[in-house]
Amino acid sequence: MGEWAGRSAAEIAAAVREKRVTPREVVAEHLARIERLDGRIGAFRKVRAQAALAEADEVAARADLAELPLAGVPVAVKDNLAVRGESRRDGSTATPDTPAAEDHETVARLRTAGAVVVGLTNVPELCVFGTTEGAFGTARNPWDTSRTAGGSSGGSAAAVAAGMVPVALGNDGMGSLRIPAANCGLVTLKPGHGVVPAGIGNGDWFGMAENGPLATSLEDLRLMLGVLAGTDVSPAQEPTPRRIAAAVRSPLAGVTVSRPYTIAVREAAGVLARAGHSVRRAEPPYPLSLGVTALRHWTAGTAVDAEGLDPARLARRTRVHATVGWRFVRSVSTGDGRERLRARLTPFFTEYDVLLTPALARRSPAAGPWHERGWLRNVLANTAYSPFTPPWNLTGWPAMAIPFGTLPSGAPCAVQLVGRPGTEAVLLELAEELERLRPWRRTAPVAGP
Repeated sequence: MGEWAGRSAAEIAAAVREKRVTPREVVAEHLARIERLDGRIGAFRKVRAQAALAEADEVAARADLAELPLAGVPVAVKDNLAVRGESRRDGSTATPDTPAAEDHETVARLRTAGAVVVGLTNVPELCVFGTTEGAFGTARNPWDTSRTAGGSSGGSAAAVAAGMVPVALGNDGMGSLRIPAANCGLVTLKPGHGVVPAGIGNGDWFGMAENGPLATSLEDLRLMLGVLAGTDVSPAQEPTPRRIAAAVRSPLAGVTVSRPYTIAVREAAGVLARAGHSVRRAEPPYPLSLGVTALRHWTAGTAVDAEGLDPARLARRTRVHATVGWRFVRSVSTGDGRERLRARLTPFFTEYDVLLTPALARRSPAAGPWHERGWLRNVLANTAYSPFTPPWNLTGWPAMAIPFGTLPSGAPCAVQLVGRPGTEAVLLELAEELERLRPWRRTAPVAGP
């Protein structure tokens, strides 16, 4: 690893602002690491080597270099967001291979802050599933390349975990930030509705999808989130004692939770209790119908995104998902199902400030050609390992994934923190306490020869 590849975004930006290193030097080191590692990881659909170096020089020449929060920081962007001059393929050969005329608002904010986009990252077709593979490659977990990085922001998570970029941009419609972050040992925040500009696909999956950062530390997460949200997200001077509910039961009936994830919740609860918070074991009143509600919204969102694309060029699992979803589009678009869920869960979040759960129910599936396998097999595999994320897209409330503990393989385990609308700062404060009291390893020891 060179002098700058593997460093934090905060360290890089400070060094560039102080002219201890140039943006070109930083970007060149990260491009070299991408070239060395990505053949085994599969994080990137497109690496913008020459364009990124040219844009790094433009950052160096900016008159406001000393004020840029992300000065010279290499970032990766999920391939369902527009990057000026690049095509947005959304993991599918059915999408047009035409360059975008303008950056997505989140990409524009990163560039205004001094970041350099080094590439677009792999996603499953139309960002549907919790594993990342398809026509443009397979994103593998850098901690264990035999396993998937997760999805749908799998390429972005793999790029950060392997030290190919310090931070990356992704989004989350049913867990697509938190699932790969949990797999790859990263921190992420799915913000509540309206905190960060969305504009993802055709209608943000009925308002459930949010853009957000992936990082190795809370410092970098705060830094990037502040840029994306356009507001200061600095930590409070003094942490406030919170009422925390610790829950390990799966929100979806019939899904069991493996022992490492239940242990992670118990141990995280103990750490927070010793830090002065009120922590109790309490399960949210998830309705038995939650699985059906989630499936309706999940498939309907895909149906809308697939409209206008040639079905013959979509993978079979995507076609079936969209076909199932068309019958639900009208009912889902009313928002009634989501409002009923919010009404049911709101009293619980009146009694408790924050919910602590496992981030996943078990380790991620093996990396492989999931896009060639049947629809039901994909749905069952996704449901079995990631039941804890969808409820909070349905409610639109903020949720985080944080590394905590390890799996028997040595890969990271993770927990999830969930709060009421507007409590992103509370979640970040608690996550920082966990990070301080139980530090986690920053970058994966990329497996393989």
